[in-house]
Amino acid sequence: MTKEVIITISGLQAGPDTDGEPIEMITTGEYFYKNNKHYILYEEVMEGETAANKNRIKIAPGSMELTKSGLVSVYMLFEENKKKMTHYHTPFGTLLMGIETKKVDITETENEIKVAVEYLLEINEEHAADCNIRITVKPKGAGDFRLV
Repeated sequence: MTKEVIITISGLQAGPDTDGEPIEMITTGEYFYKNNKHYILYEEVMEGETAANKNRIKIAPGSMELTKSGLVSVYMLFEENKKKMTHYHTPFGTLLMGIETKKVDITETENEIKVAVEYLLEINEEHAADCNIRITVKPKGAGDFRLV
């Protein structure tokens, strides 16, 4: 895998009051491998904002970590069949989040990493949504679109 990568993140949150709406983001970032873990670094600009959040995904066998820092900050640990609590900090206040991970599926090839996570999300100790997130990381230039 090269240092410069294309990252595709898609997800779905289905809650008691909604069937869920798919979300997808495609961005560029940096990749490196250290101590038997994959690291993906990228920036994300929140809707209506100008400052970028710095995000880090760390992938290890059986787990994935997502750390966001900036306007919104959170540390989320997804470990199969485990529940973790965390604080989600926003400009409007802090929420207590529970993440009960059902499945973490990691597929690696020479030029691609795929991660699929299924989890239940709680906000302030109440069930908020059934969620899934899918992440694909490929070397930059491998199948990305170029307009001529």
